[in-house]
Amino acid sequence: MAALTPDEVGQYLEQGYLIPKFSLPTARTDRLRASLERLIRDNPDVRPEKLVSAHVVGSNGGKNTEGVRGHRDFLELAMEPAILDLVEQVIGPDIILWGCHVFCKPAGDGMETPWHQDGQYWPIRPLANCTVWVALDASTTENGCLRVIPKSHAAGVTYAHLVEDRQDLVLNLRTVDDVFDEREAVDLELQPGQMSMHDVHMIHGARVNRSTRRHAGVALRYMPGSSVFERAINPTDGKSGLPVAFATRPLWLLRGQDRTGRNDFEVGFNEAS
Repeated sequence: MAALTPDEVGQYLEQGYLIPKFSLPTARTDRLRASLERLIRDNPDVRPEKLVSAHVVGSNGGKNTEGVRGHRDFLELAMEPAILDLVEQVIGPDIILWGCHVFCKPAGDGMETPWHQDGQYWPIRPLANCTVWVALDASTTENGCLRVIPKSHAAGVTYAHLVEDRQDLVLNLRTVDDVFDEREAVDLELQPGQMSMHDVHMIHGARVNRSTRRHAGVALRYMPGSSVFERAINPTDGKSGLPVAFATRPLWLLRGQDRTGRNDFEVGFNEAS
């Protein structure tokens, strides 16, 4: 069993993010890196920063409803008991997996991720989620690691975002500048197998990768069983820059109960395997 210390839980709650002591074994990380190489080969028409629902395998191994040929290894990662042990300590015992996004920024031209809050993009009500970002490559300041604004989650609100119609961004909505101070940003540098965790209201982003080293990781999305994945809502109205299909996105109840009784765990499984 993996466990956060009381100080680690306190940091997550107070600061909105955490790099836990726990990390994946080297052999597991190596296998996932091989799965990433296969995922990229199988999706030559998708920018490697935009491999959404990489855990969902389409019918007969084809594309899922979000245009990606997924790989079951990423679903197995999302179901990893040790990771769920960590998540349970910050969102409670009822855990629903609803997303998995592979971010792979190639050396030299890896796209920028603008400052944003995840809740601006997601149909979760009430808004609650823990994202676990698992590094497959070394994630450093030089190659565009995740950056966070500490305590920006504290008010529990989603701030206004501006639309940026640009082709060089992973996401097309960014948080307005006057609600945070970029000088307070913390770079979350990770070695392969390490991970970070952050709250849904955390303002975060990542610079473009101009280095000679690739930057790759997997974002695993978990919401508590007290929230509903509202399939009829598309908060960004198609302006996110990502090909999401929330209406057909499969959900997995990994631990505990759906306290709302409203989450649908059957939709999408004609596509998932």
